[in-house]
Amino acid sequence: MRGLTFSFLVAISLTACSSSAVDAPLGGLGRYQVAGVEDDDDMLKMRAGPGTGYIIVLGMPNGTSVWVDSCEPSGNTSWCKVTLGGPGGVSGYVSKAYLKAV
Repeated sequence: MRGLTFSFLVAISLTACSSSAVDAPLGGLGRYQVAGVEDDDDMLKMRAGPGTGYIIVLGMPNGTSVWVDSCEPSGNTSWCKVTLGGPGGVSGYVSKAYLKAV
C-alpha cells in the first residue's frame, strides 16, 4: 500500500509539471491521456517492459498526460512506450487500450 501511495504521489506531481513543460512531441506519436481506468482509486500501471510480466514502475490515474514514443503488439494488446513529464521524465510501457489522444 505504501508503494502504491508513493507511485500515486509521483504520478500526480509529474502530471502537474508536464502540462506546460513540453508543447510538441520529439519523434513519437504525440501526447495522450490515461483514460478508461474503471475505479476512481485504481491506476494504470506503467511497467518496465511491454507486458504484465514486467515490474510496475508507477501508477497513473485517469487524466494523466503522457508522451507516446511508440507502440508494439504483444499478445492480445498493444503496449506503448510512454514518457511522463516530457523529455527526461519517467519512461515505461502501458497498454494502448487505456490511452486516448489529446
